[in-house]
Amino acid sequence: MKNFKKFTFWILFLLSTCFVSCKPAAKPEAEPAVDARTPVTVATVSSEPLTEYIELNAVSAFLQKSYVKATANGYLQTVDAHLGKYVEKGSLLFQLKTKEAQSIGNSISVLDSSLKFSGMINIKANDHGYITQLNHQTGDYVQDGEQLAAISDMSSFVFLLNLPYELRPLLVNKKSVELILPDAEKLNGQIASYMPTVDSASQTQSIVIKVNPSHPIPENLIAKVRIIKTAKTKPISLPKAAVLSNETQDDFWVMKMIDSSTAVKVPIKKGIETADRVEVVTPPFSPNDKILISGNYGLPDTAKVKIVQ
Repeated sequence: MKNFKKFTFWILFLLSTCFVSCKPAAKPEAEPAVDARTPVTVATVSSEPLTEYIELNAVSAFLQKSYVKATANGYLQTVDAHLGKYVEKGSLLFQLKTKEAQSIGNSISVLDSSLKFSGMINIKANDHGYITQLNHQTGDYVQDGEQLAAISDMSSFVFLLNLPYELRPLLVNKKSVELILPDAEKLNGQIASYMPTVDSASQTQSIVIKVNPSHPIPENLIAKVRIIKTAKTKPISLPKAAVLSNETQDDFWVMKMIDSSTAVKVPIKKGIETADRVEVVTPPFSPNDKILISGNYGLPDTAKVKIVQ
């Protein structure tokens, strides 16, 4: 009887084990769906005025320079001049002792004190401006007519613009232009004259632009001259980031939203282009059209997108 009970126990144990092991495995939980839409930002068209400029280089220069020269043969006794010094007309720059006075010394004064002979010659500035050349120093021997210094005439300070001749019609009826210095300072320049010659190699004509700066500007400084090429009052334009192109940049398009989640490729024809905006000549867009300005690069002709703030 005891053996029968033990046998029955093991039979029941094996049956329960088989029942548990044969129970079907639980189904895995479904993975959440992935949103395959590309996040983008959008903008609408604008009709604000646009102006297209051409930027050319202009170099500062002094058109006139006056030269200080020795008036006799002799030795420089004093030099009151240095490079960059501003001098007024009539300022004493050099004192020259003639060669004869240097040789004779004080002999004449000893013989006759009433003569008051010194042999010193004062050489003065013949114009106002900055000393841009200094050729001699104290003690140098100079000859009659030899150049001692050069003074740049401040009233002749201009910017010289080398204008390609094919762009000359853009300036024919203009009297002023805007100049931008390397430190971002802006100056209003007046067109003074056109040089009567053209460079044979570059076919550029020099234009003289006069300025009235509030502080001295050094010579040979390069400034940017902004010339208006085209101006429109109410063009349809988009941010520059909205316009895409092919590798050769002869085919342009934008991605336009046609519903809340779909963007399509729309070919366009460009017009005026500024630093941050592009005019759209065709096709006509309405103020309600939404155009992609980010996330648009590399999208197919029709793409599922998600607009984000």
